[in-house]
Amino acid sequence: MQNTTQRKVRIGVFGGARGYTMIEQLINHPDAELVAVCDKYVPLLDNVKNTAEKAGITVALYTDFDEFIKHDMDAVVLANYANEHAVYAVKCLNAGKHVMSEVLPAETPAQAVALVEAVERTGLVYSYAENYCYMKAPFEMFRRYRAGDVGEVQYAEGEYIHDCSSIWPDITYGERDHWRNRMFATFYCTHSVGPLIYITGLRAAKVVGFETNLNLTEKQIRSGEFERAGIEMVTLENGAIVKSIHGGLKREPGSINYQVYGMKGMMESARYNDSEFNIYKEGAKLCQGDWEKYDPTNDVGKDIAGKSMGHGGSDFYTTHCFIEKILGRPDGELCIDVYTAVNMGLVGIMAWRSVLAGNEPMDIPDFRDPAQRDAWRDDNACCTPAVAGENVLPRTSHETPDIPDEVFENVRKQWLRQPNDISDLF
Repeated sequence: MQNTTQRKVRIGVFGGARGYTMIEQLINHPDAELVAVCDKYVPLLDNVKNTAEKAGITVALYTDFDEFIKHDMDAVVLANYANEHAVYAVKCLNAGKHVMSEVLPAETPAQAVALVEAVERTGLVYSYAENYCYMKAPFEMFRRYRAGDVGEVQYAEGEYIHDCSSIWPDITYGERDHWRNRMFATFYCTHSVGPLIYITGLRAAKVVGFETNLNLTEKQIRSGEFERAGIEMVTLENGAIVKSIHGGLKREPGSINYQVYGMKGMMESARYNDSEFNIYKEGAKLCQGDWEKYDPTNDVGKDIAGKSMGHGGSDFYTTHCFIEKILGRPDGELCIDVYTAVNMGLVGIMAWRSVLAGNEPMDIPDFRDPAQRDAWRDDNACCTPAVAGENVLPRTSHETPDIPDEVFENVRKQWLRQPNDISDLF
């Protein structure tokens, strides 16, 4: 690890849309220096330039990643397309840069193997920015679970319901082959299952996947998407069962909810008008216990938290802990390492293979073990033809609807008519 304790950590951001939140975090963090931003879309770079000028700093701007990665910097935040994170993480690590990766960690098992081995080979910091782990309730669950307050987990649920149809033009730009238009139902799983793996510290060992039926209403198709939910029934390494559900089901506001049932009690996050965090602990007698209900606070980085928090504050913690990890400070131990990140991502990858196999249970390989990697080293089966080659997987288990090119052309026109406000949409 580099000795950066005598100066600020110089960080670049790849991706100016989702990455704009991290850009604001870096500008405001006392131990970081935003030095470069790369994006193919020039208006995003113009926005970064304006933001930097208001902050009184100069940031190098690039449209070409190969030029960007040559910039003199210590680390890179990857906020590019979600199915390309592992590919660019390996490039960054090979160039001697620490990496913080946005969701998801990898698109295929082969990419996950390459990512793990690049981290091991370089010895550099890799931190997975699964921000939902750091939201108030899940982070309090992490703290209370690790303190043993509810005992060993037996069952847990994670729910991330977010209907993106109204903002589909803003996040897909009318691109037929945008990753969101190609992703399978269980791909975007780590907002729901990730916090439960983080809370318990247990590895996901087996999964059965499900895909709901498709939402093919006329107004849904007009956006170029066919929305549905993915569901994963996961067995953790201790035998506990986890239900994970995520997708664009119809409800407003969306739902972010977590429950953990242990052998001595249970915890759950707010639903509707409850307190933000609720915990039940059984007492000396069976079936008798007490509830605590309160709104938790997070003291991590409390002296500098507060500016541009994002996602209920969780975006601050992913960026802050990454910086602290590079600097070798205690808050860095809260980072999600590459093995845990890959395990979270493999839940969705293997769940989709379960769906395509008629909901057969699938083992989730443990890439901490080098002996388990060889079987997956060349496995790039996925829904992206350029990556999968002859092993392209269908993006739905149902009959694929025919969406004409005119739909995507209209979606692009909608996007181009929008003002260039690229502040974080998620």
